[in-house]
Amino acid sequence: ALKLAPLVFTRPTELRAAQWKEFDLESGEWRIPAERMKMRRQHLVPLSRQAISILRELQKYSGEGKYLFPSIRTEVRPISDVTMLNALRRMGYQKHEMSVHGFRSIASTLLNELGYNRDWIERQLAHKEKDTSRIAYNHAQYLPQRHRMMQAWADYLDGLREETQEDNEMQ
Repeated sequence: ALKLAPLVFTRPTELRAAQWKEFDLESGEWRIPAERMKMRRQHLVPLSRQAISILRELQKYSGEGKYLFPSIRTEVRPISDVTMLNALRRMGYQKHEMSVHGFRSIASTLLNELGYNRDWIERQLAHKEKDTSRIAYNHAQYLPQRHRMMQAWADYLDGLREETQEDNEMQ
């Protein structure tokens, strides 16, 4: 789940309760039904090649069940809301340094700084539009643009990882 979180930057609850039936790996899309979304609107998450690779690996472990991340106690529920947070703490991140929800903030900040269209980013974050005129008239999903943005984002994260590995090797 922590490998996927920075690649999809959904809310932690949406990720931890993800169900296999919501995913179309062939078209590279995750359709989160309205009843699982904060704003009660279906949300489509374009998936990068890296996210699809993680999901294909994960299928070996939970692909026959309902949830991507089933509870260790029962397969009828997903992992708890503190499972990913506890993993971050075990990795050494303190409360003031990182949270699971923080992946959303990081993605939003960096994508804005990298010059991506604000509308694409906000749609990807499944944020509600505040401008009432835009709510009434703008129903754009920006799917082709968001697919490209999500792939570029995943590639950007790979580049950061490679840079860090090279820096560590030099030390």
